[in-house]
Amino acid sequence: MPWNSQGGGGWQGGQGPWGGRPGGGQQPPDLEELIRRSQEKVKNLFPRGRGGGGTGSGPSPILIGIVGVVLLVLWLFTGVYRVQPDERGVRLLFGRQAGAPTEPGLHFWWPSPIGSVLTPQVSRVNRIEVGFRANLGTRGTAAREVEDESLMLTGDENIIDINFVVLWKINDPAAYLFNVRDPEATVKAASESVMREIIGQTPIAEASTEARRSIEIKAGEQLQALLDSYGAGILIDEVQLQKADPPSEVIDAFRDVQRAQADRERLQNEAETFANDIIPRARGEAERLLQEAQAYRQEAVARATGGASRFEQVLGEYEKVPDVTRKRIYIETMEGVLKNMNKVILDEGAGGSGVVPYLPLGELQHRAPSGAGREEPPAFGAMPTGAAAIGSGQ
Repeated sequence: MPWNSQGGGGWQGGQGPWGGRPGGGQQPPDLEELIRRSQEKVKNLFPRGRGGGGTGSGPSPILIGIVGVVLLVLWLFTGVYRVQPDERGVRLLFGRQAGAPTEPGLHFWWPSPIGSVLTPQVSRVNRIEVGFRANLGTRGTAAREVEDESLMLTGDENIIDINFVVLWKINDPAAYLFNVRDPEATVKAASESVMREIIGQTPIAEASTEARRSIEIKAGEQLQALLDSYGAGILIDEVQLQKADPPSEVIDAFRDVQRAQADRERLQNEAETFANDIIPRARGEAERLLQEAQAYRQEAVARATGGASRFEQVLGEYEKVPDVTRKRIYIETMEGVLKNMNKVILDEGAGGSGVVPYLPLGELQHRAPSGAGREEPPAFGAMPTGAAAIGSGQ
């Protein structure tokens, strides 16, 4: 190939392409000479054959066999692999899974490129954060909120700000490696979808207070069922709610509403307590009055029945002996009339005038001295007020 020249001459500027002038200075290298020297150096590394000694003899076949065996052994030795205690080995033959996962320890498999081994960590607990990023590597840094993930609509059409964590492990290494392209993104998307479904069926008051534990349990169960339907080979350990509050813009108003609802519930409870106290009392009092009325009725009926029966019995006796019965009735009547009265009984035959002197000791004892203005005792032999004089024959 000729070199282009300018201004006459065969070389540009009077120099050759390697910086020298023709016929003198630095010459261009000879490629054929370089190739020949390289071949000579390679041949000198191997001993010459027995029949020759010239430059045309090649390496010994025995040496080539030894080198081939060594290379084969080294290639086979690359098939030895080790599985750590927290791993499981998934063996691949021409890119397809072959056999069950291997346990921890040393194992042998076809070397590359025929075979390969993947060792995912099955005992490590992985963590997926939804709604926030914890910034675990930086101390003193607050968690960063991700509103696109944390803001959800509740069952009573309110907005709630939820942050939660999903803890998961690898359950089936082969399914984890081959059934899901991006396991972490799949777990995150599935957990967010399940949580939005549960929150969409729960009122905001329950989601932020007493229903937190039930939401965690329900979310874990539904998320596990969803991942099992995908064949992801993932086991959900736990779903932990970190925060379940209204958005920061309305949290003060929401707390006021919660306090008002708490006051309303307290007043309702107090009213129900009062009602539960007064109503049984009124019912008990009414029952007591009814029972007393029934007892009085039974008593009155029994007394009337007894009185009528007694009257019939007395009437029968009166018809038999009227005089005796009449006297007996008179005595019993006077006994009832004079039972609680002060009585003085005088015998008609005791004196001529029918009155005998007596000393009212009972009246004196009842009227104790009380100072000035006290009533004077009755005169000796006078009849006290309220006393009855009854003759012996009356």
